[in-house]
Amino acid sequence: MIRALPTSCDLCPRRCGANRAAGARGVCGAGDGIQVARAALHFWEEPPISGTQGSGTVFFSGCPLRCVYCQNHAISRGHSGKTIDVQRLSQIYLELQEKGAHNINLVTPTHYRPQILDALDIARAQGLSLPVVYNTSGYETVDSIRALQGYVDIYLTDFKYVSPHLAARYSNAADYCEVASAALDVMVEQLGEYRLAAEPIAPADPADPDSEPLYLLERGVIVRHLMLPGQLEDSKAVVRHVLERHGDSVRLSLMNQYTPLLAQLAEFPELRCGVDMAQYDVLIDYALDLGAQDCFIQEGGTATESFIPSFDNEGV
Repeated sequence: MIRALPTSCDLCPRRCGANRAAGARGVCGAGDGIQVARAALHFWEEPPISGTQGSGTVFFSGCPLRCVYCQNHAISRGHSGKTIDVQRLSQIYLELQEKGAHNINLVTPTHYRPQILDALDIARAQGLSLPVVYNTSGYETVDSIRALQGYVDIYLTDFKYVSPHLAARYSNAADYCEVASAALDVMVEQLGEYRLAAEPIAPADPADPDSEPLYLLERGVIVRHLMLPGQLEDSKAVVRHVLERHGDSVRLSLMNQYTPLLAQLAEFPELRCGVDMAQYDVLIDYALDLGAQDCFIQEGGTATESFIPSFDNEGV
């Protein structure tokens, strides 16, 4: 089935009405082509996704949300990337599988949903058998998530804010919490309980008594939250909101890797510093006290531009 691009785009909650079928660019920056900035094995996701061989990650250019502090600013604003068609995208999926990827990881995919699904249909007919990870900002319509039924095995979704003020200031989306909550409800409904593979791909390290076997994630939802400088209370509100709504049906991933890219933050002086690690520790304790199961956390050294991939069209 070949899916048509919208003539009045409503793929994301912005519903900007751009005639994408005629090549008009939406708020996200996308027109009628598919712009991809990198397609490669990626080792910096949560361990059950990166595994030992890497996640087959496709970084799409453009973004409906466009947060002012975006760590992938070069691609979210469409400054990097190569324009390809559906056939080439399907081959990229298969090439990543041939390289040994554990999954196909679609990063910021929302505005290319019709082409992405067409490419998955083509690739599956040619032997693609990997799980599909939908790696999203969380700012999704319910209809968009429902359209992914049968295609997505894992949602790796952000939950950025509860505060409408912060969502408006940093993402121009005061409705973020309401919209992301509704989308997350459908993600969990669609995939059910969080499920790891029955057998580990890597045993525990006998030299490290604290190590555990590594299992790949087969199906389920991971909810990421990137802590921002000075926003401990909203981060706690996000944790509470997600856990009260979904409990152990999801796994939280609490991230301290915020990197202040100073060139783009002139109007946001409160964001021109890193996260206070003492506050991050408080957030972790808070999540555990609320009963978070197998919460993913980050240790020091993540807030550096070296953890931002090179968007050099590798694999495209």
